[in-house]
Amino acid sequence: MSTAETALGAPAWNDPNRVGHHGYGHRPGGEPTGHGEGGPASKRVIVGFGFWIYLLSDIIMFSAFFAAYAVLANATAGGPTGRQLFNLTNVGVETGCLLASSFAGGMASIAAAVRNQLWTQISLLVTGVLGAAFLYLELHEFALLVAQGAGPTRSAFLTAFFSLVGLHGTHISVGLLWLGTMMAQIWAKGFQGYIMRRLLCFTLFWHALDIIWVALFTIVYLMGAG
Repeated sequence: MSTAETALGAPAWNDPNRVGHHGYGHRPGGEPTGHGEGGPASKRVIVGFGFWIYLLSDIIMFSAFFAAYAVLANATAGGPTGRQLFNLTNVGVETGCLLASSFAGGMASIAAAVRNQLWTQISLLVTGVLGAAFLYLELHEFALLVAQGAGPTRSAFLTAFFSLVGLHGTHISVGLLWLGTMMAQIWAKGFQGYIMRRLLCFTLFWHALDIIWVALFTIVYLMGAG
């Protein structure tokens, strides 16, 4: 066999990117980059893609709750309506807290990418504080509604409202527990590969909750109050 032929028996000029020699799609050490024909995707890409599939299933669940709310929004059974109950000022503050929390989470990802322990921890702490403030305001709103006699058993409208908003709040609670775990792991173990992949999943989860809240704020509060 000529030296001008590759190990696969094809002429070298038919393999300009040297795919058969671990050139294209591989790092110098032979590790796949996740691009091209050089091998499987990196673990980060695989984990991120798999978590997106989970998020899509979660969005389907939220879609069902949104649909139930849309059907029951006018079923007040003679009770108070959204226009009478919703305080858009308080809800606006909630929204601001969650949006700012999502921004801080993005800053944490940037700090982690450059392996800055201090700013990663500060950004994650800010993310958690703002998320906790959002959750507190939401629980305070629920307590006020129940005190006014507008609890989840008052009408089908309120049942759907508490279910939808409460589902989002439950996800925020789980996210805060996850956030605390991530802060501890980064502090104790640093920026190892599997830690960074977990941080990626948390960031995707938190941003998804932010997007869902924007839809909830628009459909439930703005349209309900209007």
